[in-house]
Order: sequence, then C-alpha cells, then structure tokens
Amino acid sequence: MENLTFTHAVADKAAGNTKQAITGVVASGNLEVLVERIVPEKQCVVEIRTTVRGFDPVWQAVVEDFVERFQTGGLRFSINDGGARPDTVSLRLAQALRLMEKTEK
Repeated sequence: MENLTFTHAVADKAAGNTKQAITGVVASGNLEVLVERIVPEKQCVVEIRTTVRGFDPVWQAVVEDFVERFQTGGLRFSINDGGARPDTVSLRLAQALRLMEKTEK
C-alpha cells in the first residue's frame, strides 16, 4: 500500500456548507473519494491510499490540475484507490466537490 499526501495553498473557499460527502466505490479498478470540510479555508489536502506503486508524478499532476480548476479551500479529500485511471480520478474528485457545494439547512 502506498500513501501520498498533497497539500495546496488555494485562493478560494469551496462553496456550500455540506460537512462531508462520499462518491465512488473501491472495486473493479475504480476508487472512492471521501471529502470533509475540516482544513483551513485557504488550504486543500488530498490524501491517497493506493495499491499501485510508482505513479506519484501522475497523481501529483491530476491533483494539481483539479486544485487549479476548482475552488477547493477548506476541504480534505481522502482517496482510496483500486487502480483507477487518471480521467476517472478527475471525475470522482469533481463529483465529490459538487456534493460539497450544496447548502445544508
């Protein structure tokens, strides 16, 4: 098992006030993304647990692209990877962020 953590300084807080969300399933080469609103508003943390070793540069590129494209401040993303492709990772991250953008009453 390989564990990677990427911490980014960001300009904007993520929209919404949902505390946590989950999307995806760790099965059949997919992944699960858990997201929590628990880090400082000007920071985004992405933690990855994967069984596939040696893809650190790919993970870094996917995470950097995601953080640059979206408002992710205040969020910690925990990824449990089952061998997903980079496009699937990007999709799941975007889905998780969309769930967090909702406003709970």
